[in-house]
Amino acid sequence: MKLRQIFLASVASAGLFASPAFAAEAAADQVQAEAPGDIVVTARHRTESAQSVPLAISVLGGLTLERTGAFNVNRLQQLAPTLQFYSSNPRNSAANLRGLGAPFGLTNDGIEQGVGIYVDDVYFSRAAASTFDFLDAGQIEVLRGPQGTLYGKNTTAGAINITSRAPTFNFESRGEISVGNYGYRQLKLTVSGPLSETVAARIAVSSTGRNGTIYNTTTKSWVQSQDNLGLRGQILWRPSATVDVTLAADYNEQNPSCCATVYYGYGSTQRASARQFPALATLLAYKPASTNPYDRVTDLDSELRATNRIGGASLKVKAQIGAGTFTSITAWRFWDWNPSNDRDYTGLPITTLSQNPTKQEQYTQEFRYSLSTSKFDWNVGLFAFNQAVHTTGTQQQGSAASRFLLSSAQISAICPTGSSATCVPDILNGLTAKNDIRLNNTSLAAFSQLSWKVTDRFTIQPGVRLNYDQKKGWYNSVVTNSAGTLITPTSGTGSNSLLGAQAGVLSSQQFPARYSAWNFSYDLTLSYALSRDVRAYATYAKTFKSGGVNLNGVPSDANGQPILAAATVRPETVNHFELGFKSQWLDRKVTVNLAAFRTTIDNFQAQVTNGALGVLRGYLANAEQVRTQGLEGDFSVRPSERFSAYVNAALTDAKYTKFTTAPCPPELSGGTTVTGTQTPGAAGVPGALSPASCDISGQRLPGVSKYALSWGGEYNIPAKLFGKDGQVYVGYDASYRSSWSSNASASIYTWVKGYSLHNFRAGWRQDRGLDIYGWVRNATGTNYVEMLTVASGNTGLIAANLGDPRTYGATVKFDF
Repeated sequence: MKLRQIFLASVASAGLFASPAFAAEAAADQVQAEAPGDIVVTARHRTESAQSVPLAISVLGGLTLERTGAFNVNRLQQLAPTLQFYSSNPRNSAANLRGLGAPFGLTNDGIEQGVGIYVDDVYFSRAAASTFDFLDAGQIEVLRGPQGTLYGKNTTAGAINITSRAPTFNFESRGEISVGNYGYRQLKLTVSGPLSETVAARIAVSSTGRNGTIYNTTTKSWVQSQDNLGLRGQILWRPSATVDVTLAADYNEQNPSCCATVYYGYGSTQRASARQFPALATLLAYKPASTNPYDRVTDLDSELRATNRIGGASLKVKAQIGAGTFTSITAWRFWDWNPSNDRDYTGLPITTLSQNPTKQEQYTQEFRYSLSTSKFDWNVGLFAFNQAVHTTGTQQQGSAASRFLLSSAQISAICPTGSSATCVPDILNGLTAKNDIRLNNTSLAAFSQLSWKVTDRFTIQPGVRLNYDQKKGWYNSVVTNSAGTLITPTSGTGSNSLLGAQAGVLSSQQFPARYSAWNFSYDLTLSYALSRDVRAYATYAKTFKSGGVNLNGVPSDANGQPILAAATVRPETVNHFELGFKSQWLDRKVTVNLAAFRTTIDNFQAQVTNGALGVLRGYLANAEQVRTQGLEGDFSVRPSERFSAYVNAALTDAKYTKFTTAPCPPELSGGTTVTGTQTPGAAGVPGALSPASCDISGQRLPGVSKYALSWGGEYNIPAKLFGKDGQVYVGYDASYRSSWSSNASASIYTWVKGYSLHNFRAGWRQDRGLDIYGWVRNATGTNYVEMLTVASGNTGLIAANLGDPRTYGATVKFDF
């Protein structure tokens, strides 16, 4: 606790998309650029100019990250237009690129992430890592499109490659202190230097803190706070000029009062009108703390907790062997997650306990050999991954659960004759599910990519990957009522039975789930240099995402047995096409990059949620096909060291090409399910018949905006301060995102409106040394939503996770 108190801090809320306009800065911060205007990247495991890499890549240099307050993956979506990130809490987080990556909805540990997150070549298996602050990052590269022939873990949508600053044999130290509104405070410290002629060390500490931005009227406290601590240490041993051995360890902890939702609105469903939110709220004498979500007030009555610990160690050996470079990365990582949520999103005792603590460990081993000649660049690798997951969850219903979750027929059967309209039964109070969920996940791969320089201008780049995946899962949920009676799917005799009514909400279930398969994938890229600074490329990739196992429960058959066919999901098959154009003009002062892509996925792994009852938190199913296609453009200009500007844009058309048995949106749910030749009723009409499933073919994928942009610039002039030469500067960064669907099946009630964010900074700095500046993020005070959620029970209640309000403050950076 003392260490936490010493290093309290807070995150900043926006930043600058690192377009080539900031090339000199990014290159100087990480690796010396090959020429002015270059950004140097290591995306293909060799040092090269970003403009020479035949793939769509976005780069953020370490200095740019620091100066603009871009501090974690969540904020990068404001900067990189094709990146989408959504999170209701750290565990339920997903990063998607071009609309692909992970299913939208509650996290299911039995599936893979389509966007890989790598820190210093170590794969992070869970997106929870993306909610932490970047710690001493030297550069971040966002690679769009499949990257399985380059990286250890298969990534069908792209990769986020984070490179930390390395230990140095020259002593250096730097610090950063920030303060701002909402009790914002931040401290970062880094020290690096030699321990001997062959050994260097580096240690970095980052601590962030901020008071809550939402007031909880039930607990009389501010929630949605931030409380982060990060530590990272590295030791570099360089026994010769051809060998580097790096031992690294890190520990990160979050302990905020998180994650709060607010009342957003109500949308009529097909449930009986007396069983929808307005009538139920009246019956229970309940009013939300506010019906305006942007009052930033909630009344959640369950404890909010999001204790999140992640860390590990790695050993990286890099040695020159013959004409090439051999690299070995051995790593162990852990993740401990201890949450508590309010899953009914109200101040009513409906679900009084909802928590799924999980402990995860992973081991990875990667071997690579890279060779560069005048005609060939070759990269070959072996990768092994093993992950163990153990989740022990608890869900408990409260005294208001019966009214919210039981059907009208069940209410009538339970309550005295003639009193069903006013009766508030209590048979679900104390109904408890205790879960024991386990997964062992193994992945083995061999991969290779070759660049053949046919001529000085024309390069052919094929890549291949052979992958084996095995997943062994176990799901065991034991449900008991307040009397301790075991509740199973066959409890009771039907809707007139109390036990049957309880079983309709929560019931015991256990089943094993196993999946294993070999897969082969490949890609081919052709690139042609039209001139020194103008290059075109074309890519085709045939790849896959591993099949998965359902670890959130599956539907039961008529006999109450789990449907084991739903315990596994088939692998995704991906066909990807891309055309790109990269260019620099006017002595590399102007950069114009364009990309067009089309990706189709067969057997898309979609999240299916049973909204009617609390039986399932959400399970996986295969949609027949999805398709995403679009255009991306990056433009930047840096006519002098005094001025730079950029505009980045993305048009993304991502939709379900075919999904005929999808879950229905809330306006087509809640009524009696049709049978035989019955016809479903009109959307949003109380008491109407509801379809068993919906055909949502042609609908947009959730979480994806059709249009996304980022733009900004910076201007500086020479000026002295404290007798020191430096620069006075002003900077502006902004982003826009058009409307997007926040429900797995698009609903008229859950479209998130488009919004723009505007950020300013101004200060004085030296090229190396002191930097003093003030900043305002979300300067216009835009009210925006990060995610909308439909409450279970089809009452029509909709809750929101809000984006940050206007924040402002000051930062001092210094070397010492």
